[in-house]
Amino acid sequence: MPETTGIQALRFLMEQHGLKQSDLAEIGSQGVVSEILAGKRELNVGQVRALGERFGVSSATFL
Repeated sequence: MPETTGIQALRFLMEQHGLKQSDLAEIGSQGVVSEILAGKRELNVGQVRALGERFGVSSATFL
């Protein structure tokens, strides 16, 4: 299985669940999510935990 980044995993899960940036309010505003997806900002510990819970995957997926 190829290595993926946390951002790639997030994009994949968003696509699979039909989510937009504005649907991820638990990790920040749409602007914050946009910066994360663009690689301008890294996920913090709280955001990683929230995403793990939301998608039912290990938080390590996003590291």
